[in-house]
Amino acid sequence: MVVGAAARDLVGDDPRGWRLGGGVSYSALTTARLGLPTGAIVGVDDAASTASELDLLRQAGVEVHLVRLDHGPVFENIERPEGRLQLCGGASDPLPADVVPEAWRDAPGWILAPVAGELPARWAEVPRSDAFVAVGWQGLLRELVAGEAVRLVAPRPDPIIRRADLVGLSRDDVDRGMGLADLYALLRRDASLAVTRGDRGGLVAHGAHGDRDAALELRHYPAVPSHDTVDPTGAGDVFLAALAAARIEPRLVGGRLSQGLDLLLAAAAASLVLEGPGLVGVPTRDAVRIRMGEAVQRRTAARHA
Repeated sequence: MVVGAAARDLVGDDPRGWRLGGGVSYSALTTARLGLPTGAIVGVDDAASTASELDLLRQAGVEVHLVRLDHGPVFENIERPEGRLQLCGGASDPLPADVVPEAWRDAPGWILAPVAGELPARWAEVPRSDAFVAVGWQGLLRELVAGEAVRLVAPRPDPIIRRADLVGLSRDDVDRGMGLADLYALLRRDASLAVTRGDRGGLVAHGAHGDRDAALELRHYPAVPSHDTVDPTGAGDVFLAALAAARIEPRLVGGRLSQGLDLLLAAAAASLVLEGPGLVGVPTRDAVRIRMGEAVQRRTAARHA
């Protein structure tokens, strides 16, 4: 199950003036194209409710449950050499936690993918106690005022983050002065924190169950290069969704999580989404396998050079 509000990202190359995006859209399409049965609870405003991109999800096999919102999130992303400037065109109404179809409540895996702080704390109680829960932290760290630049807010205790088994975050989403240990302290001790750094790769931190004083276990991973970058939107969402998919269904990587194939799968998927505009870039399972093979060959050649 993937949950969140669909964002409308303002662009100049679409006759509507926008493309549908948001973590829920990218995440649901990713898990479905990787072969996982996927349901998506998607908050939509009036314009987004008839977006053609929703048919991409349905065609991939996603069961889409739309929840109408009076106001959905609207963003304008401006790419600059010094980093992305994100403008808020409109904030989102909350997505209530009582909208989950009864038949979906026992799902073994969840991705809570807020984009505009639209998921109230009660969402932490929705997945069953033994379900795997991944959360995109970025969408809980934004202050949105229509017509102004999006402002980041400092991470703080949050029931949704505390419930998560896996939390995804870009290093650009938090102040550089906040250390990894401080970030991880807001998670449950046996959860994983994936921190991405774009083309510099990233790391995953994991703590020992019940031992707050033990050192964090760190796994670093290199980025997988894209062949050509068309649109950087959604890369973090696709990375987290693919990583969650491998944790929920380890057979995606032959059960070889300890060898880092979950991170290779996620990095390969993220590299591919950059090569197409919006949701069109979300890769198929076969494309991800090919990109993983390219990455392995490149690393093998580098070791023998």
